[in-house]
Amino acid sequence: MSASMESYLKPTPMLDFRHPQIQQLVRERGWGGRPDDEMARDIYEFVRDEIAFGYNRDDTLSASEVLRDGYGQCNTKGTLLMALLRAAGIPARFHGFTIYNDLQKGAIPGYLFVLAPDRIIHSWVEIWIGGRWLEIEGYIIDKAYLRQVQKRFADQCESFSGYGVATRCLQAPDNEWTGANTYIQKEGIADDFGVFSQPDDFYRAQGSNLSGVRRWLFRYLFRHLMNWNVRGIRARGI
Repeated sequence: MSASMESYLKPTPMLDFRHPQIQQLVRERGWGGRPDDEMARDIYEFVRDEIAFGYNRDDTLSASEVLRDGYGQCNTKGTLLMALLRAAGIPARFHGFTIYNDLQKGAIPGYLFVLAPDRIIHSWVEIWIGGRWLEIEGYIIDKAYLRQVQKRFADQCESFSGYGVATRCLQAPDNEWTGANTYIQKEGIADDFGVFSQPDDFYRAQGSNLSGVRRWLFRYLFRHLMNWNVRGIRARGI
């Protein structure tokens, strides 16, 4: 690996892939010593489907904390994805954005949606595979949850925004691993902050979505109601 790629492989406080739980997972899953595209696919599908879509207490959780939670959203699942990829020796970097809050309608109950900021910090992961950077975003929404949204809007294959999804065709989103870019919220992007070697650097520069009382309420009350709603959609539908 060239020296120019070293920054995309190192651990950071957020990308704590040397944590014993992450190292154990990597060993158990065999994410080492195999072709990069195979490992990237397996890691991607693990984060997408075995780490459920949900709302953590903060965007700046470490990868080991996200793994312990067992759920996450774009930013936190991305942190775990980056850490696992780097643990497997695959370069990964962070791309920061904001998204319009409309795509969260439905996932966030209506009585809480009025408190959401108009634009929400968002990110995807870029990984170096086959001599090029791939844009990887489709890991955010797990298949079990997505199926319920697709079932409710079964005739939809036009621009769709809601329930945590923003895609050109709900019934055929670009979220399957094919060795190309994957997306699930791209159509909701508002602002592009560019590429960062480490998520830690981005959050130091941009902060998080909420502050003050609203941040406290989100951490200790609102997100639990949001997660209850998301679990209900996954289990019973819309």
